[in-house]
Amino acid sequence: MKIRILGSAAGGGFPQWNCNAPLSRAVRAGKPGFLARTQSSIAASADGAGWVVFNASPDIREQIAAAPDLQPRADGPLRHTPIKAVVLTNADVDHIAGLLSLREREGFMLYATARVLKTLAENSIFQVLNPDVVERRELPLSGTTELEGRDGPLGLTVETFPVSGKVALFLEQDGEANFGTAPGDTIGIMLREPAKNGTSGQLFYIPGCAAVDDALRQRIDGGDCLMFDGTVFHDTEMADTGVGTKTGGRMGHLEIGGPAGSIEALKDLDLGRRIFVHINNTNPILDPGSEAAMAVRSAGWEVGYDGMEVIL
Repeated sequence: MKIRILGSAAGGGFPQWNCNAPLSRAVRAGKPGFLARTQSSIAASADGAGWVVFNASPDIREQIAAAPDLQPRADGPLRHTPIKAVVLTNADVDHIAGLLSLREREGFMLYATARVLKTLAENSIFQVLNPDVVERRELPLSGTTELEGRDGPLGLTVETFPVSGKVALFLEQDGEANFGTAPGDTIGIMLREPAKNGTSGQLFYIPGCAAVDDALRQRIDGGDCLMFDGTVFHDTEMADTGVGTKTGGRMGHLEIGGPAGSIEALKDLDLGRRIFVHINNTNPILDPGSEAAMAVRSAGWEVGYDGMEVIL
């Protein structure tokens, strides 16, 4: 199984279009070690021919342009794509807006929880994906699904499970507890190749997570690779850097550092690789020479980047 990180940044990318903070200035200036990043997405394939995209970033056109495996074959028909399915982990703008770029009557399967599918159905702009062409399939909150394209199985299975999260920003309603969070807002995914009878590598993909509990720890323990929410290093870093007021927790994201952060929460687990994805433009781990980046590396974590590949 081949996995490619298409986009490793959180919403807005890195640099964000209107951000003039030091980290964004550094990447615009081409400072060594600073990598531009597009918005959150990965792709996976069992055979290198048919691909599944996990979360449709607003930057998906740029991401496809940077990934030859996702482009039409040179000897293919006039309209063609290796992308056979799209799986959504929530309804955040940085995970669904790219669906609008996948119009043009190209057939693929679209997988999401009932709550996310309802969000798409209630917004008429997503009807550009004609249901006669793009079939929408419901993912269970907890369960296993064999992924298919329009032509049949893709050789990949996802096991879905709920994780602590938050309703998408554009769905927030004043007065609702925890900003409207409901079952199905945010899920995590365990991806593997079922043809190998359970012996294949297991990728856990959790780009959004507000808290780590014992159930989540037990579920991901023993995984071959974890790609995990790396939005903020410090819960208050947006306010600390002067670019915003929301905390990581208010946005539905667990901080990396500190006694309650993800490094500490996951430190005792048996994991082959640990990779942070969905990284906000304020996060100091984007500076490879920062104390935060060194702390991440010392704890056995990697900082994900666009184009990073994992083979399991």
